[in-house]
Amino acid sequence: MKYDLANKIVVITGAGSGIGRALAKRLAEQKCRLALADIDARALAETAAELPVPPLSVPFDVSDRGAVNDFAARVQGHYGQVDVVINNAGVSLSQRAAFTNFDDFEWLMGINFWGVVYGTTAFLPGMLERKEGVLVNVSSLYGLIGMAAQSAYAASKHAVRGYTESLRLELLDTGVHALCVHPGGIKTNIARGARIYEPDGARTESNAPFITRFDRTAITTAASAADIVVRGIRHLKPRILVGLDALVIDSCQRLAPIKTATLVTRLKPVARGNAAC
Repeated sequence: MKYDLANKIVVITGAGSGIGRALAKRLAEQKCRLALADIDARALAETAAELPVPPLSVPFDVSDRGAVNDFAARVQGHYGQVDVVINNAGVSLSQRAAFTNFDDFEWLMGINFWGVVYGTTAFLPGMLERKEGVLVNVSSLYGLIGMAAQSAYAASKHAVRGYTESLRLELLDTGVHALCVHPGGIKTNIARGARIYEPDGARTESNAPFITRFDRTAITTAASAADIVVRGIRHLKPRILVGLDALVIDSCQRLAPIKTATLVTRLKPVARGNAAC
């Protein structure tokens, strides 16, 4: 089955930069009508300015359930329906479990996990009523494996994966599809807004070293990632792996999960550089 994206109404969160902005551009080329969201109003306006047709753009925080519901109502009122929802907004945290404070953990889960849940539940009833729609939730390479100093981040992305895969089974024969995206290292700005800590638990004064490592090891551009995601939506792929690193790790994890975890743990410099996968 191939899903026709032409003229579809598509919601994208985290559309101010990175994969979200690249998806907006790619889907605009497919003649999709877009509703975009991001917490950064200026970045969101920059994305909108790069599109051939002005989208509906609403800046808000996806961890705010009321704001998400208000956004859904506004999109419904503006377009009349929603065909595809891409819950893409996300943040990163690099900190060992023993030192992770609850403020950071709750900030991370609020955006990475609850933002996905709020975005899903806000738009799902309309899709079920129409018996048509696609929910696309962005997890991560770290939704497939664990990583030292990534306990909170991996927990949020494993949660997205488990939520989406369970949702997919609940939606069988409803006409609504749930897809889960697992990007590897993507060249985006996520590292610049990450909360990074040293091994001793101290907050880093600057993200510059982390950004340098991340930019060096992230192997996939946001535009390439968007192309892969769009192809995945067209083919309604339940699991969309983005990047060679995601493909390799997924294959290794299936064949030898314990050995893969041990190998990845030994790649600490690379892992820390890819903490925003």
